[in-house]
Formats: sequence, C-alpha cells, structure tokens
Amino acid sequence: QVQLVESGGGLVQAGGSLRLSCAASGRTFSSYAMGWFRQAPGKEREFVASISWSGGSTRYADSVNGRFTISRDNAKNTVALQMNSLKPEDTAVYYCAADAKPLVPLAAFIPAYWGQGTQVTVSS
Repeated sequence: QVQLVESGGGLVQAGGSLRLSCAASGRTFSSYAMGWFRQAPGKEREFVASISWSGGSTRYADSVNGRFTISRDNAKNTVALQMNSLKPEDTAVYYCAADAKPLVPLAAFIPAYWGQGTQVTVSS
C-alpha cells in the first residue's frame, strides 16, 4: 500500500514563495518516478512537474517552468516542489503522485497513486 502525504501549503502573496513536501511510504521509493499535479476550482487536474526515479531528469509544465523546481531525497523518501514568483493563477490544491511501475523513463510516467492534496492560495 503506497501512502503519500503532502505538506507545506498555505496562503502567500503574489511574488512570494512556498515549498511543498511529499512523504512517501509503502514501497521502495527510490525506484519510482514522482510528480506534482494541481487542480484549481472548476478546472481539471493538471500536470505541474515530474522527476525520474534517480532524480536525474525533470519535466515542467510551461506555466511553471523557470519558477518551480522539483527535487527528491531518496534517503528520506521525500519529494519537494519549490515554488517561487507565485502568481494568483497558481492557486490550487496541489497533489503528489507516484508512478505504478519502477524504473520507467520519465517520459512514460503515469501517476497511479495520489496524496490527499495541500491547498496553495496566492493573493494578489
């Protein structure tokens, strides 16, 4: 049973920063690609960023590229999302996700397990 628990959300002014963290348990964390997704009110869940099982490859949505950084610490079973230069349109519930299969290329990442989400609100 894979468990993902996000933390670090909150209220921040536009231009500010937040750091989200996701703690994983239940299997060999270091073998699986991880990602962050978000869902704003009235909108579909969308991809934000992903990182390969080794941490050597990352991908970002165009809307966050250059502002957000995804990282992982396989020794601590955690993945983080550093969010800088936040905008009101970044307001959403942010979800951590894990791939179903180990050791797959990042391009083949398919989220299969989800955390409960953490709210990020950016005020203008």
